[in-house]
Amino acid sequence: MTVSPCPADSFIDSKKLYQFLTAIQKCCLKNHSKQIVSISVKVDWSDPLLIFERIAVQDKIHFYWEHPFQKKALIAIDAVVKLETSGSKRFHESENFVKNCLQEIKYFPDNHRENTPFFSPHFFCSFSFFDYSNLGDYPFPEARVFLPRWQWVIQNDNCWLIANSKIDENTSINEFLNDFRKIISDVQILKSQSYNNQVLPESKFTKKLVSNPNNFKLSVLSALESIKSNHLSKVVLAQALDISSNNCFNLHNSLNNLRILHPNCYVFSTSNGKGQNFIGASPERLISIHQQHLVTDALAGSAPRGQNPIEDEENARGLIYSQKERHEHSLVIDFIVQRLSQLNLAPQVRSPKLRKLSNIQHLWTPIEAVVGNEVHPLQIIAQLHPTPAVAGVNPDIACKEIRRYENFERGLYAAPLGWIDSLGNSEFIVGIRSALIDNQIVSQKDRRDYRARLYAGNGIVFGSNPQQELMEIELKFQCLLKALE
Repeated sequence: MTVSPCPADSFIDSKKLYQFLTAIQKCCLKNHSKQIVSISVKVDWSDPLLIFERIAVQDKIHFYWEHPFQKKALIAIDAVVKLETSGSKRFHESENFVKNCLQEIKYFPDNHRENTPFFSPHFFCSFSFFDYSNLGDYPFPEARVFLPRWQWVIQNDNCWLIANSKIDENTSINEFLNDFRKIISDVQILKSQSYNNQVLPESKFTKKLVSNPNNFKLSVLSALESIKSNHLSKVVLAQALDISSNNCFNLHNSLNNLRILHPNCYVFSTSNGKGQNFIGASPERLISIHQQHLVTDALAGSAPRGQNPIEDEENARGLIYSQKERHEHSLVIDFIVQRLSQLNLAPQVRSPKLRKLSNIQHLWTPIEAVVGNEVHPLQIIAQLHPTPAVAGVNPDIACKEIRRYENFERGLYAAPLGWIDSLGNSEFIVGIRSALIDNQIVSQKDRRDYRARLYAGNGIVFGSNPQQELMEIELKFQCLLKALE
């Protein structure tokens, strides 16, 4: 093979890589089989949102994940292998899919996982709130797990590109290597640049609540009657807000706005490759596993931020000493401890804190445990979802009540979104403070409309006030309303 001079060659040893790929292909030819290869290379740092804008393609699925304060980001484009499923066994099926795929992967270089554990190939996962859709056609499956074709991992000043591909006897090695070089070269021109919002034509938004406010308050009153009769202790009721725009929503501008407005949250976007994107800025980590150390968050009970430091402190004290908010928070802690204990883990409850976001503050208690190799991250997700923070207590009864009260499909709202790497490290969030953006054109007489649906919910417990619950949901909608462009 003749290796042409190329700036990207400074990042990869083309000769060794070519030998690696041809050796894999010879085995495939001999055995009439296919093989997944994963190639990792360290490249120059670039703004993750600029990378995403550069390489994302509308008809390919993607997963964008960034925590601005932690200076950590993951980008996944297209799928080499993918599972889409539904039903009560979806977490178990997804776990088996990940395990089976990992057995088929050959790595280049073969020691990269030992040296850089965070930069191994990742499987990206999205699950819906319910294990089956109930109302109409929802644009995302109830469970999706995929290994991306192109993956970027960014941590502080380090940036890694992981290319995953299937190799068989018909694969053009030269074509694959050319694509690999081109991806590196395309992104390297972005080095040291920062994303600046594009100048867009002024949009006209129209807004409409999916559930009439009075109907929502009646649902709260009905839920309170169930709570008084000891039918359940808590139920989380959500609202949806439909937005219509005369201009196409700009995904990248909206994500940039979210990471500026909410630097302490997980900013995310996942697509179905058909024009719909689910985006948000979630403050709630469901699990984080790093080198077998598990951290999960009990996040429930909330109050608005103040207009000044004095008012903010008063609101914080009111939250801390509110019997109603503390009760709601304790339900989440008890549930998480119980579910982790059922997996034979030994959860340790840390000291409670306040989680202060731009327009709202929450009661927050971290819970930690050590996870052995025998417990897969998706087993933990299956145990914890849905937590009382997004469903209620008892969760099974609360979910039936949610189905009865809510007149829209939750879909990915309040559901697990995250990743698992080849070493068992993992991080999942709960998809709250979120919106479903649909950039498919909807014709309305002589104009074109683009639509988005925003989601927000509140925990209803004994002592809840319907009007206050509605006001708090409207406050949560502001997280996305301020960001959409």
